[in-house]
Amino acid sequence: MSKLTDAFTSGKAFIPFIVAGDPDETSTLNNILAMAKAGADIIELGIPFSDPVADGTVIQAGDLRAFEGGITVDKIFGIVKAAREQIQTPIVFLTYANVPFKYGYDRFCAQCQALGVNGLVIPDLPFEEQGEIRPFTQKCGLDLIMLITLNSGDRVPALAKAAEGFIYVVSTQGITGERDEFDHRLSALFAQIKEYTEVPAALGFGIHTPAQAKALSQFADGIIVGSAIVELAAQHGTAAAAAIGKYTAEMKAALA
Repeated sequence: MSKLTDAFTSGKAFIPFIVAGDPDETSTLNNILAMAKAGADIIELGIPFSDPVADGTVIQAGDLRAFEGGITVDKIFGIVKAAREQIQTPIVFLTYANVPFKYGYDRFCAQCQALGVNGLVIPDLPFEEQGEIRPFTQKCGLDLIMLITLNSGDRVPALAKAAEGFIYVVSTQGITGERDEFDHRLSALFAQIKEYTEVPAALGFGIHTPAQAKALSQFADGIIVGSAIVELAAQHGTAAAAAIGKYTAEMKAALA
């Protein structure tokens, strides 16, 4: 069992997301530690990208703040190294495909392995093209996280059977950002996924309140939240750790 899958064994998992380097390296480290202390089961760390096609305006703004702060991939690895000196909470990178491609698949995955990154979420990498990076993720013990959407259709069986760590189920046909309503077809999608795999499936995109997390966890194995936390980083800047920790604790409690 992978460390990511194991994070779901004690109950519904809460997976918070932040942008690495938003607004700087020290703040990112403090935010990671706050989320871990508050009960995060897995931490998703976004590698800023110039054209984040899956992300809405809130996360795009976080990417820009990180770039303004001078963030680089190597500096992000340094943040993870510092975090690993204090916490063992599983960490996954959300990255767009060009980042590990440009860095070098072998070098990128080896660094992830050395520093304790447990998996990769790559929204713009089609399932049919994962063969390019998969040999390197497998060699380095990284879970390559499948994304399944309401539009996956007849591809759901193949995606589910290939799943590692956990499955990232996208709640909406669109980009990230807070929402107040969710598609009634999601429960059926989770039921379909479970016909083909025992790998846990977590729901993301749009969730931002404890009440939503509690309701959606009736069929989801975990809840992923990004924009609401990145918005806290925008509001509080370098002092965001306390607010992010408080929010994480509230969302985790809703899943208990």
